Amino acid sequence: MADQYDLIVLGSGPGGYVAAIRASQLGLKVGIVERELLGGICLNWGCIPTKALLRSAEVFHQMKQAASYGLAADNIRADIDAVVNRSRGVAKQLNQGVTHLMKKNRITVHMGTGVLKGADKVEVTGEKGTEVISAKHIIIATGARARDLPFAKADGKRIWTYRHAMVPPEMPSKLLVIGSGAIGIEFASFYNDMGADVTVVEMMDRIVPVEDADVSAFLEKALKKQGMTILTGAGVQSIAVSETGVKAVIKAKDDAVTESDFSHVIVAVGILPNVENIGLEDLGIEPDKRFHIKADAYGRTNVPGVWAIGDCIDGPWLAHKASHEGVIAAEAIAQALGNTEVHPHVMDRLNIPGCTYCHPQVASVGLTEAKAKEAGYELKVGTFPFMGNGKAIALGQAEGFIKTVFDAKTGELLGAHMIGAEVTELIQGYVVGKTLETTEAELMHTVFAHPTLSEMMHESVLAAYGRAVHI
Repeated sequence: MADQYDLIVLGSGPGGYVAAIRASQLGLKVGIVERELLGGICLNWGCIPTKALLRSAEVFHQMKQAASYGLAADNIRADIDAVVNRSRGVAKQLNQGVTHLMKKNRITVHMGTGVLKGADKVEVTGEKGTEVISAKHIIIATGARARDLPFAKADGKRIWTYRHAMVPPEMPSKLLVIGSGAIGIEFASFYNDMGADVTVVEMMDRIVPVEDADVSAFLEKALKKQGMTILTGAGVQSIAVSETGVKAVIKAKDDAVTESDFSHVIVAVGILPNVENIGLEDLGIEPDKRFHIKADAYGRTNVPGVWAIGDCIDGPWLAHKASHEGVIAAEAIAQALGNTEVHPHVMDRLNIPGCTYCHPQVASVGLTEAKAKEAGYELKVGTFPFMGNGKAIALGQAEGFIKTVFDAKTGELLGAHMIGAEVTELIQGYVVGKTLETTEAELMHTVFAHPTLSEMMHESVLAAYGRAVHI
């Protein structure tokens, strides 16, 4: 007889395993299906191991600057194999942590490939052969994978996706990165710090194009200063792979076409949802124009009892967004099953922060200045430089700025945009502020500890109203 659950979660990434835990906390009997590793791409091949790599690169970068701190570090070198091994060790530790969380929360794990056989059944083929499990509700949390270019199919040798780039068979000498979103720029930054000659090609008119234009401009200048070649408004027309390298034909923004040799290529041009061959078509579950599953604000698809969260639905495609969606869906399911004590909430996507862990770091939340103007707001905008902050100077990391965008009529915080040291930690202050619907008044009246980098957040708010103290 098939195992019977209140909820089956298909996929154990940061959306799936969090949904399973929250559902279990609410008293539901939960099963989770995973075809590869608990924790999904994020913990094993994405967010966490890449940050481990970037931390090694950051330390290496700082070691090379030792003299500026009055220190001596002679004959320093990077061991790419050791760096990768450390990263894989971090991923393994977190994978084991998720395994523990499944046991702690009494969630039954089914290792294998899952296919929906109805709105209440999943067929799992894996270590136990083939089994059918059933549930009153199913959450699809199958995530996404890297998008290939038709003329640059990843082979793991010369042409890499992010996954290959995390376990490189060799250190690239001359690297081409196609795409300057978070993934592309993070790997460009990592390999540049590790000593590779890096070129980034971006078809849009600026790098990290979802960020505020001032941040994009500052980052491009900083990366060029570090030795990178940045080509915006450009495209790779063709790639020819040989045993010794890659020959790329690149068309620049002025239509000039050049042919350049590289040792390796990283393709970082977006994602495709993992929605094939899991039974969606037979159930009549509708995709959007980009093949992602259509789901409402609580995760409901057009088929009753079937839900979807994370990277297999609409963006932004971020781990923390997936986790939050998992909580919302689990609570909505518990409510549908009769729990009157739980009250699921709708997530405001403008309150989802974005973080890019390049060097310098980039972080943001809410509307950019340009988007706010397009939306018809009259604005108050404040910018404060790292150079004006004592802690940043003492750290020897006085590169960057913090920018805040307010509605001039109401004082509502519309957006915040940062570039510089530790901004991926600082951004959460503004995220909390936006979630609490703060105005400039509350932020001005908040006392920020001294000396901290967070003081720049205060000064940026003050600057929007002509009250900045240290510039």
